[in-house]
Amino acid sequence: MKTVSETACFGGTQGVYSHASDATGTQMTFGLYMPPRPTGAVLWYLSGLTCTHENAMTKAGMQALAAKEGLALVFPDTSPRGEDVPDDDAFDMGQGAGFYVDATEGPWAEHFQMESYIAEDLPETVFAAFELDPDRQAVTGHSMGGHGALTLAMKYPRRFRSVSAFAPICNPSASDWGLPQLTAYTGGAGDHDATLLLEDRGLAAPLMIDTGTSDQFWDKLGTGAFLAALARTRTPAAVGLREGYDHSYFFVSSFAPAHVAFHAEHLG
Repeated sequence: MKTVSETACFGGTQGVYSHASDATGTQMTFGLYMPPRPTGAVLWYLSGLTCTHENAMTKAGMQALAAKEGLALVFPDTSPRGEDVPDDDAFDMGQGAGFYVDATEGPWAEHFQMESYIAEDLPETVFAAFELDPDRQAVTGHSMGGHGALTLAMKYPRRFRSVSAFAPICNPSASDWGLPQLTAYTGGAGDHDATLLLEDRGLAAPLMIDTGTSDQFWDKLGTGAFLAALARTRTPAAVGLREGYDHSYFFVSSFAPAHVAFHAEHLG
């Protein structure tokens, strides 16, 4: 692991690091905020389409909140990158749009192994390099990252003590943000659809979701389908439909304090 930068932030350190990933076969970059008095607990933040590790790190406003609670924050990248990594002209496919799955199809299969990267490769790197507690992890994410947070929490039921999401893509098998991409990557979307996974596997971790009622991408998120699945499966969840809020980081930063407090409670 190489240190790209380390900067003082709310009494702690906001670092950016790179490492050679066995999962993706590429060099990967991630941000990690270490609070001034770490408790060992870790909150993973998975970003959305077109984002790098940097977007949430600089726009979500979570460091001050994490410093107060003693939480470390990890901001992974959203895909492998590089000249030899396949890409697509569409913003929602290829580099910057890994969808947190392991690709099995076509040119994507060699490098687009983002589920393994988030679930195995990056945690091994982080816990080897920093004094953090692998038994005290939580996960959150925005949009495509919300999809990743929900699906990973259901696929790895003992990994995370809590899960939350900001405007998650939660029914990708019925969305233009999911069906084309996941079909190209894996041959189909059903195995990576939070709504279908909830019906099939359930969710044991405490859950919080916030979505804006003025989200310009509402028709792509599948919020109604997921809420219906929560009701059918009688899964407890704190759900906020936030009047007037859109899909932007202004929305994320507005409700980040509630999400960090939610995870701090369950990671305590």
